[in-house]
Amino acid sequence: MIDSKDHRLSVRSQCRLLDINRSNLYYKPVPHLGETELINQILEIHERVPQYGYRRIHAQLNLDGTEVNRKRVQRLMRLLEIQALYPKPKTTMRGNAHKVYPYLLGGLSVDQPHQVWQVDITYLKLPQGFVYLTALIDIYSRFVVSWRLSISLSQESCLEAFEDALWSHGAPDIVNSDQGVQFTSESWEKMCLDNAIAISMSHKGGSTDNAYIERFWRTLKYEGFYLDIPESVPELKHKVGEFIKWYNEERLHSSLGYDTPSNVLKTAKTQACAFMDNSTEFPTIPQAQQQPCVII
Repeated sequence: MIDSKDHRLSVRSQCRLLDINRSNLYYKPVPHLGETELINQILEIHERVPQYGYRRIHAQLNLDGTEVNRKRVQRLMRLLEIQALYPKPKTTMRGNAHKVYPYLLGGLSVDQPHQVWQVDITYLKLPQGFVYLTALIDIYSRFVVSWRLSISLSQESCLEAFEDALWSHGAPDIVNSDQGVQFTSESWEKMCLDNAIAISMSHKGGSTDNAYIERFWRTLKYEGFYLDIPESVPELKHKVGEFIKWYNEERLHSSLGYDTPSNVLKTAKTQACAFMDNSTEFPTIPQAQQQPCVII
């Protein structure tokens, strides 16, 4: 309708004759950015600079070429439960009246499965509120040996997860936890001592003492939960179960030489059986598993 190459009438005159706002000629619509893509961008910025709040993340998105409303960024960050330098719901509440055990993993070489398990609790935000996930992981193989969901920070879900892991895999030599009331309780202590399991507890403020289970939480949230947030507890339970099955049996781990936890566990059991059958000749260990895991 508007011909910018017409030398007889200027663009301004053509717009005035047609009663068209000239600014409309220069408007270029911004393509709609899907929620998942925008969430991934927000998470990438938050991972890179976790001290940024929604205002700075909004500014960074604009600098990166993503035009988005600031309130939309704020809404998604609330949905993801990520904030800048603000306290999150506490999952570790120390039981001052209970015994605290020393940290046993410093410098320990973990060279076989079920030598050391780590246990922890994390939270997942649903529209109805927080749901708490307890999980135990085998350090050597990175295999998640058991998990439980609960709508409260009850010690019952921790004990059920622990009991299920013992039933399925036997007792580890050591189990490491934080100093939360769930793990300093008499019931937890009794279950460990009854199964001849040494109790190890992370130092107060020791952010890397439980690194393997913390790394699993990060993987669960960034590779699963945040990409498709469930709407209900039953849906969450189904998706967590599917994710952990995939994590154990299909996900390739660079720290395992791009093998899966399930395969590493099976390989270690096969080697142990072969060694028992022929104690004079130790079986060949694959290159990816020759170096034991040393906890610093």
